Amino acid sequence: MTHSKTPIKYYWEDFAAGQVRDLGTITPTREEIIAFASQFDPQPFHLDDEAAKASVFGALSASGWHTCAMAMRLMVTNFLHETSSLGSPGLEGIKWLKPVFPGDTLRLQTTVLETKPMGKRPDVGMTRNLWEMFNQHGDKVLHMEGWGMFRRRTPAAPPAP
Repeated sequence: MTHSKTPIKYYWEDFAAGQVRDLGTITPTREEIIAFASQFDPQPFHLDDEAAKASVFGALSASGWHTCAMAMRLMVTNFLHETSSLGSPGLEGIKWLKPVFPGDTLRLQTTVLETKPMGKRPDVGMTRNLWEMFNQHGDKVLHMEGWGMFRRRTPAAPPAP
């Protein structure tokens, strides 16, 4: 897969607490769920229909890590590629609230919770974001909070000596 350089539309200054973005949908197939689990989370209820029926999920379900990966894909494809993103220092929390089944249509929504300049890097700002993923029934299946780092359009003045 080749990646073209998309012009940057959003810098740190463009984010404000309360901003909400809908980042589209994704629908995992049975084959994708099994392929992901085979490589990264080979628990029986992610790999085998009979084992899944006997589990608390009652049917084959996606790994929570797969759900996070699908959220990340939507975030990058439908937003981050247009930003000055510099990555993330980490997440504050992940909650898998409901199982994700083959054929579920998942919608990602993000909300900016707060922004702040990065103290030691005048050219970087931070945003704390809430990621929420919902299935086709409106049930929340994923709740994540974490920080993103973005290049600033205009670096802050260096601190006075």
